[in-house]
Amino acid sequence: MLYSKILETPVGKMLAIADEEFLLLFDYVNSKHFETNRKIFGNNIFNFSNNIIDLLENELFLYFKQKLTQFSVPLKFNGTEFQRRVWQSLQQIPYGQTVSYLQQSEFLNVPRSVRAVAAACGRNKISIVAPCHRVIGSDGSMRGYAGGLEQKKLLLQLEKTIENS
Repeated sequence: MLYSKILETPVGKMLAIADEEFLLLFDYVNSKHFETNRKIFGNNIFNFSNNIIDLLENELFLYFKQKLTQFSVPLKFNGTEFQRRVWQSLQQIPYGQTVSYLQQSEFLNVPRSVRAVAAACGRNKISIVAPCHRVIGSDGSMRGYAGGLEQKKLLLQLEKTIENS
């Protein structure tokens, strides 16, 4: 059984889809991949929350209040083996830090696959929690983000100003 809920966040409306064990999708409703991502899960989705979405909602509240730096909500990535490797590796990027697509490809031991890593980041289905917003261009520039570059910038600014407690 799948559950869904639209969450209002400081960076826009986002759709969460979860089963009984994992968060499967957390995507901006204005994302260019939104309809494609949503259709992956079909029409058998209940429009109400469950314990996974409730956990996500609580953790997002703390994250945006600058009181959470590591999400604990369990994730299940739906994609190719390479995409899943990239998305899982995003969780290794420390809060408040950025890496380049080249650095991320080197971390994955595929240094010649910078474009493939960038493409996988662009198709990330679990935004914020799998922090693709922490990956930037080698020259320090903001590069594509499904939620929009302004949202990426806001997330990075939020993370740079966290209080160390």
